[in-house]
Order: sequence, then C-alpha cells, then structure tokens
Amino acid sequence: MRVEELALAADVSVDTIRYYQKQRLLPPPGRDGRLAFYGDDHLARLVRIKELQRRGFTLAVIRRFLAGELDPADEPLAAAVAGVDEGEGAEELFGIAELAARVGVPEPMLDSLVREGLLIPRSVHGEPGFTAADVAILSGGLRLLEVGLPLPELFALARHHHAVTRDVASEAVELFDTYVRQPLRASDLPDDEKAERLVEAFQTLMPAVTALVAHHFRRILLQVAQEHLESVGDQTELDAASADEAWSA
Repeated sequence: MRVEELALAADVSVDTIRYYQKQRLLPPPGRDGRLAFYGDDHLARLVRIKELQRRGFTLAVIRRFLAGELDPADEPLAAAVAGVDEGEGAEELFGIAELAARVGVPEPMLDSLVREGLLIPRSVHGEPGFTAADVAILSGGLRLLEVGLPLPELFALARHHHAVTRDVASEAVELFDTYVRQPLRASDLPDDEKAERLVEAFQTLMPAVTALVAHHFRRILLQVAQEHLESVGDQTELDAASADEAWSA
C-alpha cells in the first residue's frame, strides 16, 4: 500500500501516520527506490494504536505496549490508572472552556494553570477533560482570593506544593511497582489473574493513600496554625483554633 491507501484503510490522516513514525509507534515503510510501501503489519499496528487510544492510554504508554516493555497483565492496570470509566456511572468530562464558564474565570487563566502543572486534566481518548471535582477545587481557590490572599503568593505556594507532592507520589508509585507489580509479574499466575490482582491492588491502595495524605496534611496544617497562634495570637484566636481542631478530630 502507498501511504494514502494505508491512511484510508486505517481511517487516519497521512499526517497522523507520519507523526506516529516520528514517535516510533509505527515502523518505517519498505522501499523500492524512492517509493515507500506499507503492508498489513502497518495496518494492524495502526488498528492497535487506535484501540489503545480509545482506552485512554497516552502515546508514551502505547509505545511501551507496542515495544513489549509492558505485558498483557499491565493493560488493565494502565486502564485503571488512566481512570477511564465508560459504564453507566461514568463521571462527566468537559473541556477547559466549559470549566472556565462553570467557575467564572477567564479561560487564559486556566490555560496558565494547566501549563504550570497546577491544574491537571484527565486524558481520556487522547483529549484533556475536567470534572466536577475541578470545579469545586477552583471555586475553593477563588474563596481564598476573596478573603484577601494575594494571587502571586498563592501561585508560589501552589508551585511548591506541586513539586513536593510529585516527589511523594513518585516514591509511592515506586513502592507499588517494587512490592506489588513486579512480584506479581514474576509469579506463575495466568496473565488474566495477574491483571485482576494488579487492578484490585491499585483500586484498594489509591483511595487509602489519598485519604491518608489528605488527613495528615489537614492535621499538620492545624498543628502549624496552632503553633503560630501560640506565638502571635491573642486568647480569642487561640480558643477559636482549638475549637476548630477539636471539631475536625
């Protein structure tokens, strides 16, 4: 097949084929002088890429599947990590323009948050999407501005928190990979059972770790606030802080 015929057969554009080749997702064509020819293996590879994209995988993950660096047992785990839920209870996803409208802020401001990694969309079928949780978080950020916290200082704090959180998350993922994923992959269990156990472990640990981190941060925040007030606050402020800490215990 010529590249135009391959594009038609795979229902993709010629530019997409060229891009996949540059990204090392598609092997180079055969050559007859200056003419390039593609075969059924190229078509099968494109079908596989589209299938994996529909499941929400990034091109980097797809490349590892195609290269054999991730085995079949990893595919359901990768789908769980991607957060794709196409069932009846699937969470509503919408674009950044809709997010800006729901929160009531200019879209360019949200674009800047995304660029800096402070607002992280979900990637589903290769497209970024946002959820009601993003609306709630951004609305909470606006309330911080309303009480008088300056935007540049909030951005600086968010960048610092982002960097520290990534470090902690990287350590947590390494622990999961070392003590859960790798032992399961090395086991003699069938691939489908390996995959089932990996997904079950991820779905159990994800909410548990999230709850632990949120709980610990809240307790530390209250503790630091209490210590600060003990050094600079009056008795009324101290009593209010103690009451809030007791209520949140």
